[in-house]
Amino acid sequence: MALDDKQIAELKAQVVADIDRRAADLIAASHDIHAHPELNFEEHFAHELLTSMIEKNELPVTRKAYGLDTAFETKIGSRGLDVAVLCEYDALPGIGHACGHNVIAAAGLGAGLALAQVADHAGGRLTLMGTPAEEGGGGKVEMARAGAFNGLAAAMMVHPADRDLARMNAIAIQQLIVRYYGQAAHAAVSPHLGRNALDAAVLGYMNVAALRQHIRPTERIHGIFTKAGEKANIVPREAETSWYVRSDTIETLQPLKQRVAACVESSAVATDCRAELHWEINAYADIVDNIPLLDAYAENSTSLGRPLTSAFMPGTGGGSTDMGNVSYLTPTIHPMLQVSPRGVSLHSPQFAEYTASKEADKAVLDGAKIMAMTVIDLWTKPNLQEHVKSAFGDGAVPAGVL
Repeated sequence: MALDDKQIAELKAQVVADIDRRAADLIAASHDIHAHPELNFEEHFAHELLTSMIEKNELPVTRKAYGLDTAFETKIGSRGLDVAVLCEYDALPGIGHACGHNVIAAAGLGAGLALAQVADHAGGRLTLMGTPAEEGGGGKVEMARAGAFNGLAAAMMVHPADRDLARMNAIAIQQLIVRYYGQAAHAAVSPHLGRNALDAAVLGYMNVAALRQHIRPTERIHGIFTKAGEKANIVPREAETSWYVRSDTIETLQPLKQRVAACVESSAVATDCRAELHWEINAYADIVDNIPLLDAYAENSTSLGRPLTSAFMPGTGGGSTDMGNVSYLTPTIHPMLQVSPRGVSLHSPQFAEYTASKEADKAVLDGAKIMAMTVIDLWTKPNLQEHVKSAFGDGAVPAGVL
């Protein structure tokens, strides 16, 4: 629905004012989720809090959406482009909300509640979506397989960081568990009767260490031992390693996975053991940012005093997210909002403290406002709609995304 500049400005002013009126509730929601950290697919407190707040605003909400107990979805509007705003709310083991998903949840909620009030006037449709288990579980991938992102014109979310960034530059990842099986024996009396599963795991680790010298600078492989035997005088009959295998794109990830598999399988052969490889079913794809949509977001961000560039900035990536999979299914953006001093690492106890700070509270409100204004732009500007669609291309989905 095309509106003139004055009408668009009025709609943006309306959602900004709406979010300001809700500020206390949104910040309280962020703090409540921060105080109740929940792991992958266990986010029952956050799910109940967010869906109850949606219902209190007299909006429809589907709990346990797409077959996931802690997912939800709200659909608003009957005409125009359907744009999704996404919430995340899972935490990390041991360090709670050290990735700041409480901020993501509250900002997404604020944007969704405000946009619901103007959707009909703006001629657009809104999908407010709760997506569990970003920290390794791949909730968005599960939801995508069930059709959650079919028919969307675009999807967006924001993420806290140590600086304001338009792009996360996330790369692809797939997790691997390797279980080695040998033969137990007395390590002093009859070691010749044993087959050492720990030796197999150690050799596998060494093989991967050698491989890391000969992968591209943008690729990453990192692993840990999760099982290493039961007692020193027993030849270890079982051992286990856990690996993260990352590459620039979901397509280049596939050959790297084969090289890693060769490393860990050959170590089992060398020690006369057996290896079982279990690849996590939900690989995470790289993020393909939709630059026209990102430019619209950056313009709105600048209007709130957070200037951004959508240009690629080296050194601002390396992490991974299941929002990357979404970016292959619909035009997507995933900007970052500063909540901590520069240099404070995500996934650290220090960052967890900042995700409940005044800076984080401001990020909740700013993120909600910027997303809401950007959705209004996409709903109301035909030229932007064409550019976003053109930049997305033919929508081909590479292997590994779903």
